[in-house]
Amino acid sequence: MSEPITPAEPNEPQLPAKPRDNRRTAIIAGAAVAVVAIAGIAFAVTSGGDDDDDTAAGVAGTTKTVSIGVADASQAYWKTYQDLAKKELNVDVKLVNFSDYSQPNPALKQGQTDLNQFQHIQYLADYNVTSKDTIQPIGATAVYPLPLYSTKYKSPEEIPAKAKIAIPNDTINEARGLLVLQAAGLLTLKDGGGAFSSVDDIDTSKIKVVPLDASQTAGAVKSGSTAASIVNKNFATDAGLKTDEAIYQDDPSSDVAAPYVNIFAARAEDKDNPTYLKLAELYHDASVEKGVQEANGGTAVFRDTSPADLQAELAKVEEQARAAK
Repeated sequence: MSEPITPAEPNEPQLPAKPRDNRRTAIIAGAAVAVVAIAGIAFAVTSGGDDDDDTAAGVAGTTKTVSIGVADASQAYWKTYQDLAKKELNVDVKLVNFSDYSQPNPALKQGQTDLNQFQHIQYLADYNVTSKDTIQPIGATAVYPLPLYSTKYKSPEEIPAKAKIAIPNDTINEARGLLVLQAAGLLTLKDGGGAFSSVDDIDTSKIKVVPLDASQTAGAVKSGSTAASIVNKNFATDAGLKTDEAIYQDDPSSDVAAPYVNIFAARAEDKDNPTYLKLAELYHDASVEKGVQEANGGTAVFRDTSPADLQAELAKVEEQARAAK
């Protein structure tokens, strides 16, 4: 999903804990964003436009309306984005806000929205494989690093043998947390690990990995019950853990981070829609990126990956998801 999950988040989505044999259907909560609660399927935040004109295929010169499913419609940068879409593309963007990360993709599939922007590639891959859907990424937004925090140690090298380190225990964030610990030199994963690795895939380990609900990892490190913890951005913020206090984080420019690029997504038949592609590109306007950074404490690492490369990465991660089932 934000994460975008990422952002979901537009940040990294976080999944609630589930039994091991049912984890592939888990629902993300992040990428790590504050969302607006809704009743039913969605609450629409509109910038204008006619509800009867929910397509980008209107007559040239007429105002089009495009609905985008998001998880953070209250953020100020979306107003900047809407204003730019109207000015630059003559498109009225209607934001449809979701507080339940299980809803945006089915809503897109059913035609209740035209696009969505709340998830990263790994979450979409898991959704497509589980739901037998074909939603496609059409534009990259950003990667949000996943940090390792400690109140006792200044670097991963200082962490003693057999020390406890907490990681989120949902499908999406457990795999990424393990990859972070591997990159930090604290463990190794069988065959190098992947986007759907679990604690069962740990080959060697200097430390003791403690899987916890994502909402509990910050408290564990702050209380001292763990030597360090992988903490998603929203929970770190809530716990008063600052970005510059992280002792390690993954490299957003690395191949390992590619599955965690947050994306604009469309139905497969709309992946080449020129208006939708332009809307995805508009996210990288300097004024929008500035707002995104302000909303996320400067942690966003923007990615300008082509739709073709995003779709190739999705196909690769979908294969990993199938293999993990």
